[in-house]
Amino acid sequence: MENVNKKYIVVGAVAGGASAAARLRRLDEHASIILFEKGAYVSYANCGLPYYIGNVIEDRNKLFVQTAQSFHERFNIDVRIQTEVIAVNPEKKEITARDVLTGNIYIESYDKLVLSPGAEPVVPPFPGVQSNKIFTLRNVPDTDTIKSFVSSKKNAKALVIGAGFIGLEMAENLHHLGHEVTVVEMNNQILAPLDFPIAAIAQQHLREKGLELMLNTAVESFEDKGETLLVNFKGGMQMEVDYVILSIGVRPDTRLAAAAGLQIGEARGIVVNEYLQTTHPDIYAVGDAIEFKHPITQKIGNTFLAGPANKQGRICANNIVFNNTNIYNGAINTAIVKLFDLTVGTTGMAAKHLKAAGISYLVSTTRSSSHASYYPNSKQITIQITFSPDTKKLLGAQVIGEDGADKRLDILATLIKNNGTIYDLTELEHAYAPPYSSAKDPVNMAGFVAENILNGILKVEQWDGFETTFAADENAMMIDVRNPDEVMSGAMEGSINIPLDTLRSNLNNIPKDKTIFVYCAVGLRGYLAQRILMQSGYKNVINLSGGYNLWNVCKTELQLSEKNIQHKSVELV
Repeated sequence: MENVNKKYIVVGAVAGGASAAARLRRLDEHASIILFEKGAYVSYANCGLPYYIGNVIEDRNKLFVQTAQSFHERFNIDVRIQTEVIAVNPEKKEITARDVLTGNIYIESYDKLVLSPGAEPVVPPFPGVQSNKIFTLRNVPDTDTIKSFVSSKKNAKALVIGAGFIGLEMAENLHHLGHEVTVVEMNNQILAPLDFPIAAIAQQHLREKGLELMLNTAVESFEDKGETLLVNFKGGMQMEVDYVILSIGVRPDTRLAAAAGLQIGEARGIVVNEYLQTTHPDIYAVGDAIEFKHPITQKIGNTFLAGPANKQGRICANNIVFNNTNIYNGAINTAIVKLFDLTVGTTGMAAKHLKAAGISYLVSTTRSSSHASYYPNSKQITIQITFSPDTKKLLGAQVIGEDGADKRLDILATLIKNNGTIYDLTELEHAYAPPYSSAKDPVNMAGFVAENILNGILKVEQWDGFETTFAADENAMMIDVRNPDEVMSGAMEGSINIPLDTLRSNLNNIPKDKTIFVYCAVGLRGYLAQRILMQSGYKNVINLSGGYNLWNVCKTELQLSEKNIQHKSVELV
């Protein structure tokens, strides 16, 4: 390793940048390392910011993994906070920096440069968006500003624009403060990476907790009314609120890289190769600002997650010191969020994104207990997976539940990342004791159902195709195999009730020349009914994936999202 007296410069001291700088020092004790950060803070837990605003995290200091001083003392790195790198000269291998406080401008040379500029919030040019009652959340100063403002308000009315992960985290935490919270989203569902069924379950829960969801709704402008803010929506509706959290999304900050002549790609990120090198061999880039090939689709995209950024920082440092020995294989965008009592997460590719990418897939939805059902406090976990009918590979997974959803998501993400198949899922070993799991874990159950689909043992229709397929078949019969007491709470139009336990004795009443559609509450009894019928001479039997409960949640939420909103003004009392 010939790196004595090398000089490394890292631009950006959060997540990927801080990780790269620390790793560089661990690998090269004698190098000169300068870490630039235009803000006042380094290496802080930006994912924890909403929880500090909501007083879940009470001590502000716990947000900081390192300070500039502690980072310097531990790693012997020259940390220059409140210093913005304003230009890069790749030919001369120099950067130009400006001290934010003094305005002093100076030049530093480098042997290798790491860019970790992150991303910046998307702020559409709405009329009135400059109001001091409209906030974005990206860093510590943003957090301090929001917390100061909301802490001075009691029983305030808040509008969160954007129902992504951060927007919903903010909505929950503002609700914890006793504020009346409305979430506005242009799409027909929250959490765009999710397929609609999983999003629908989350939406129902949020409504039950007291959040108002306005879906299929777009903001048009803002008007400052002194103590309040008037929000105008497309279509004519208005709402008067105390403040707004703007959480529409982020975009890669590529200004420095672009000005330096580095290539910016189709996803508007800094182009890097498999070693995280930019189009200049002495400049590397990591974090939110880069773009790369998705491991599943091979399409170019971004990821705005702390986990991948930190891993990229480590890989980047390895490649700088050891001359490109570590390949970055991309991220499958594993993300998770707490929504009151529920945990919801996603990894890999959802069905709608596979469809958009033109990739063949199958879908299965299962519902299982978080641990042995006979052990106290067992909760339901819903898992939806996508998988290839050709390679049998697991392509994506979404999990939602009150207990153990995070553990299952991590298992599924690991399998996807390692090109695991449905058969790997069925054979997966896990730690089992009644308080923690079942002998057949929910991830095993997801694999069993998917295996049955692949092998033709189970034929399913999803919630949005079951009724349509039934209605299109003039020679079809729909059977509800739930118990009569369950049917009393609601049933699908056109169905007849034959409880599963009486199905065998009623076969004479079910014509064998008809297509039979079956459903139960969650899908298991429907599957059992399907097996009885198919082994009794019925040729075409279709089960409702996820069962009536999931169908009902999806239908209800779809109706709510598509409901015409009455054009009226809503004023604070």
